[in-house]
Amino acid sequence: MNKTALLLAVQAALDGDWDKSHKIAQDYSDATANWIHAVLHKIEGDAWNSKYWYARTAGKHYEDFGDANAELKTIQNYLNQT
Repeated sequence: MNKTALLLAVQAALDGDWDKSHKIAQDYSDATANWIHAVLHKIEGDAWNSKYWYARTAGKHYEDFGDANAELKTIQNYLNQT
């Protein structure tokens, strides 16, 4: 996991730059990068693809969060604590 890159991906998503965030997240294959990837597809309205990426996380699910920004902030907090 590249914490710095993933924090950048989360911040880009929070800033509305989903394309930049997506490009960063897809460069990594760990559970946290997959979680970011899942949220981005949720934001785009692509539920099927989002659920695919959630299945590649460590126990996270599509239905766990109703608000994508709150979820991104949860990921950001997690990364800042690791």
